[in-house]
Order: sequence, then structure tokens, then C-alpha cells
Amino acid sequence: MKDQIIEKIYEYSKQPYQKYFKKNKPWEIDQTALLHYPEGSLGFGLGNFLSENHFDMQPKLEDHDIIHVLTNTGISVREEIGMQYYLWGNGKKSLYLILVIASGTPFYLKEINYFMQQYKRGKKALPFHYLDFSKMLFTPIHTIQKTFNI
Repeated sequence: MKDQIIEKIYEYSKQPYQKYFKKNKPWEIDQTALLHYPEGSLGFGLGNFLSENHFDMQPKLEDHDIIHVLTNTGISVREEIGMQYYLWGNGKKSLYLILVIASGTPFYLKEINYFMQQYKRGKKALPFHYLDFSKMLFTPIHTIQKTFNI
């Protein structure tokens, strides 16, 4: 039940965040085209992630799904919160990150060790959250992971 409530809160907050706070341009790539990228590439990995989870590309939020691919993070509420802790550890600071951590953590206090583990993982990785991933879609995932110690 708490997962469903948190998912709804995040779903409703996503649209204003997308519209008013995200200044980047939406990627000009078709979701189906991603599956035609070389296997193992970031583009193929993103297409596969979207397809397996029955997701559509969200304009201006493509980087979020890329982070899922690069960090091998699932899509449960617990994992979404954990990914924000990872990004916080990696040096990212945004209103959305703070809101997710502040609103999600109290509902998942039993997961605080997992969240701290994700934060430490993010700290160990070289900062990569700021990269323009749209220009890296042909790059092998393992190369990016190795380069940035993800």
C-alpha cells in the first residue's frame, strides 16, 4: 500500500518537474530505434530497459532511465529511493533528489542500511551524473561503468 501511495506522489510530481525545472531538450530519438543499436551499447541497454519494464521514453527525463541502466538499479520504490541516494553520493544535487530522499526515507526506515550502501557506492564512483548521455548511446555500457567505477 505504501509503495502505491509513494508511486502516485512521484507520478504526480514528475510532470511539473519535467515542465518547470528540467531545462534540457528532449532527446530526438525514437524508442524503437534504441533496440537497433549495437548489443551492449548504452542505447540498446536503454531500449531494452524501457521495453522490459513496459515504459515509454519521458521527454527531458531520459537521463533518469540511463542511470537505471548504468547502475543496474531496479524500478521498485525502494530501489528508486536507493538510486537517489547513489546520485547524492555521486555529487548530484537537485530539488527532485532532495524531495525523493526526504519524502521516501521515512516510509522505508528499515531500508536505511541499503540507502547508505547506495550512497557509499555513489561516492566511490567518479562523478558521471552530469554527462550528456545522448551523445554516448553507441558507447558500450561496460566501458562507461569501468571508466567511472560505477
